[in-house]
Amino acid sequence: MASRALATVPRAQVAKASTSAPSPKPFVRGPLAQLASVAAAAPSSVAFFAGSLAAAVVLASTPAQAADLALGAQIFNGNCAACHQGGRNAVIAEKTLDKAALEQYLDGGFNVQAIIYQVENGKGAMPAWSDRLSEEEIQAVAEYVYKQASEAAWKY
Repeated sequence: MASRALATVPRAQVAKASTSAPSPKPFVRGPLAQLASVAAAAPSSVAFFAGSLAAAVVLASTPAQAADLALGAQIFNGNCAACHQGGRNAVIAEKTLDKAALEQYLDGGFNVQAIIYQVENGKGAMPAWSDRLSEEEIQAVAEYVYKQASEAAWKY
């Protein structure tokens, strides 16, 4: 019987309620944008659920996801560790992968894009890796190095 009560709400009333407030522009693309627009246009209980779901998906989709970091660690250990074992530098000792050293020596400052640039193009004794690693691998290793340095996680 309760389902009939829900079914008897006139469509015009639902449409009026869902269009009375302007919907915010979504800050995400793709399926999340569609979910955000549904949340903005839906009755409050549905909007709360859809909004909560969208927030959970966004929070779970951080730039450096666990799989990316695992790939980054694998690439680092297989290619970079020969000179940078544990975040050190076997060629020029003071140019480690610690945050302070990266801030000082990395062109572009301490950020993932600057690390990507260095990996792709090399510098000094460091060779360029753009012809040996894919874009995905370079992105993953850059995020791994950034996270390790940010959290002072290198083990000397």
